[in-house]
Amino acid sequence: MIQEFDAVVLGAGAAGLMCAMEAGRRGRRVAVLERAGVAGKKILISGGGRCNFTNLDCRPEHFLSANPHFAKSALARYTPADFIALVEKYGIPYHQKTLGQLFCDRSAVDINGMLEAECRATGVQIFLNSRITEVTRSTGFEVVTASAAFRAPAIVIATGGLSIPKMGATSFGYDLARQFGLKIVPTRPALAPMILDANSRKKYCDLAGVSTEVIASTGGHSFREQMLITHRGLSGPAILQISSYWSKGQPLQLDLAPGFEVTASIREAKVRDLAAARTALQRILPKRLAARWMELHPPAAWTNQALAKLESQLHEWTLSPAGTEGYEKAEVTAGGIDTDELSSKTMESHKVPGLFFIGEVVDVTGHLGGYNFQWAWASGAAAGRAL
Repeated sequence: MIQEFDAVVLGAGAAGLMCAMEAGRRGRRVAVLERAGVAGKKILISGGGRCNFTNLDCRPEHFLSANPHFAKSALARYTPADFIALVEKYGIPYHQKTLGQLFCDRSAVDINGMLEAECRATGVQIFLNSRITEVTRSTGFEVVTASAAFRAPAIVIATGGLSIPKMGATSFGYDLARQFGLKIVPTRPALAPMILDANSRKKYCDLAGVSTEVIASTGGHSFREQMLITHRGLSGPAILQISSYWSKGQPLQLDLAPGFEVTASIREAKVRDLAAARTALQRILPKRLAARWMELHPPAAWTNQALAKLESQLHEWTLSPAGTEGYEKAEVTAGGIDTDELSSKTMESHKVPGLFFIGEVVDVTGHLGGYNFQWAWASGAAAGRAL
């Protein structure tokens, strides 16, 4: 027997649940189909289990897209303040970390539970373990799963991207877009750790666990945050951020001592030798990294010219990464449904009335720090209100 609804949402993640509850509030009969056994799997693991649910400093320039203007409408109509009001309505304690990032005090379970409670209160039905086998369109849309069939005049694709396949990520949303003739901006891993080339790994990766503040730059983009050395390369917020802008073959430049003149104390010292230089560097860099740097980059002499070269090397360490850790470790997927195909106000397809795409599957990707959740809330609200 086919079950009739006003809208069927595919995916019970952040965007899908927001869309469903907004539509439910407006009296729509909504079904949410989720292939996993629980709703909000990525919400539950986000922010180290604390869920960085938004950012107070959310502006369009914190997002990547082939059309940088597309996200403006949805972000303006559902703001961080709107989501914070919902969080406070449920009495969920939260705190601000650096750079405007808001986290739950307790657990991401609070955010997931809040969204599910809102869905229940508005009559939204969530169907878990629903693996979709077919989606067709005639007068409306028909969605067939292994055990049921659903019909509705509108369908919302909130199936996410390709990142973290072990959590169940698939290409379903992109495949469905192609089925209906929509264009797709090529996808790539974003917010991903980077792998160093074999020579650099040999030189530095035994320092895994060492962290320091850097400015990471490529292609005209820069981020000043922490960098972490790993067993295969580099990670930490600065590296994850810059990875979204990096392409294979591009150099990556690191300023290891932003705002410092490292060699000033060496210039002033009466004794200029390797030990003095290492001591000076260890005042700014972690001791192990400072020692390794001086071991690998000893000045040929202790002239002012040689010290100037050492200073320059520290502020302009240029690497050629072998790649990123890929979708397995990427926090999000860049690229996706071409925004030219969608209404920026409603997220509805221009070509196929009643077909909506929201969240990560769309070619809008946020920086690290709660921005991707804010895009999920904003795009989900835009579609939910339009249904």
